[in-house]
Amino acid sequence: MTFLDYAPALESTSILNLKPSYGLFIGGEFVDGSGSAFATISPATEATITQVASATEGDVDRAVRSARTAYDKTWSKMSGSERGKYLFRIARLIQERSRELAVAETLDNGKPIRETRDVDIPLVAAWFFYYAGWADKLEYAGLGPKPRSLGVAAQIIPWNFPLLMLAWKIAPALAAGNTVVLKPAETTPLTALLFAEICQQAQLPPGVVNIITGAGATGAALVAHPGINKVAFTGSTPVGRTIAQTLAGTETKVTLELGGKGANIIFEDAAIDQAIEGIVSGIFFNQGHVCCAGSRLLVQENIHDDVVARLQKRLSTLRMGDPLDKNTDIGAVNSRAQLERITEITDSGEVEGATRWTSSCAIPEKGFWFAPTVFTDVHTSHRIARDEIFGPVLSVLTFRTPEEAIAKANNTPYGLSAGIWTEKASRMLAVADKLRAGVIWANTFNKFDPASPFGGYQESGYGREGGRHGLAGYLMPSDWKAGAK
Repeated sequence: MTFLDYAPALESTSILNLKPSYGLFIGGEFVDGSGSAFATISPATEATITQVASATEGDVDRAVRSARTAYDKTWSKMSGSERGKYLFRIARLIQERSRELAVAETLDNGKPIRETRDVDIPLVAAWFFYYAGWADKLEYAGLGPKPRSLGVAAQIIPWNFPLLMLAWKIAPALAAGNTVVLKPAETTPLTALLFAEICQQAQLPPGVVNIITGAGATGAALVAHPGINKVAFTGSTPVGRTIAQTLAGTETKVTLELGGKGANIIFEDAAIDQAIEGIVSGIFFNQGHVCCAGSRLLVQENIHDDVVARLQKRLSTLRMGDPLDKNTDIGAVNSRAQLERITEITDSGEVEGATRWTSSCAIPEKGFWFAPTVFTDVHTSHRIARDEIFGPVLSVLTFRTPEEAIAKANNTPYGLSAGIWTEKASRMLAVADKLRAGVIWANTFNKFDPASPFGGYQESGYGREGGRHGLAGYLMPSDWKAGAK
């Protein structure tokens, strides 16, 4: 037995009390959908978890009308302090049901239970607590005295952080006085449906939060609905571009948080062992399914070999396997389609001449899995250095001077995130000032706080989520006409 051999420490699924099927959550209750139901499966085993309703255009209209009624008659007329009480109640219920939510997220998404238990769910509660405190302080959001809510918000979230992205969107929208129609990703609807139960448990007024499930057509119908005042989308750049085209020329406000190709820059004076942990967190956390992942590693040339050797040694200790096992570091890829995309882009790296190293971890027989992979001898023209892979794949490039590092980091159509590792604060600030990225971490990576705004530039989208800036995206100055649709 080696130090990497652990007895299984499985988190039990007995805490879950899932229904055999789920409908749409409209008007404060679950109702049947008009479309064909579909199965949501565990990406680790490919076993069906439950059946989920699919919303048609008519169902979307029902949800939007429900949200409009709740906005006009209840939520927009309620004081900020009263709205805050509901958000506080939701936050406490999330904490009370945190183990259940963590298990459900891991089962449906494939990420390790350690991540859902220790990162995702605590942040979800923190987001609701944070915006609960804002609900009666909107005049300090930077939009002048007595800012007004927008009306009905359409929110579409991705599959990589299902419940966390729900919190990023619903919490500020409700605090600002808007009502919501939210569509989760079709591969990970489970925790959104459990959140609907929490809304019932919190006695949230009917129609304030509506959750509709379905594929891309459902989302497209929601975005195009004439009764929507705000669209918030997190997902791929091509879909975000389509949403922007759909809403061009309308009065609907839009926030887009899209793809990224973040650069993690390691200077020669960095604390190397600390940086190695930051690299691992930057690209292998959540199997690399992170829009702000540090998928491009820029290493100063004279420490390249040392960094790569230490990184490979560290990656050899990561354990891949059952996401419900508390010993697991690398879980399952969310879907077969995503696994095929990761495989196809990764294969192109070898074809174009990069050197591939893959961790020798055992791949389970069932499910969707991809071992941690590192490419060296990468050029900026390689596809693996340009395209968002959204998987546990790292491309290593070198630089000699800070100017070269900045030029290579900015050589991307994206602009979401970056990391800088150096002991010199002056260098850190000078480089950060020239990087075109919405979020820049210094001597760390992938750290989030509800008080800190998050968002990107260029093809990474526009608008911010989190902090006062995220709240402002759901408000307008008091002299504007609100909720007119």
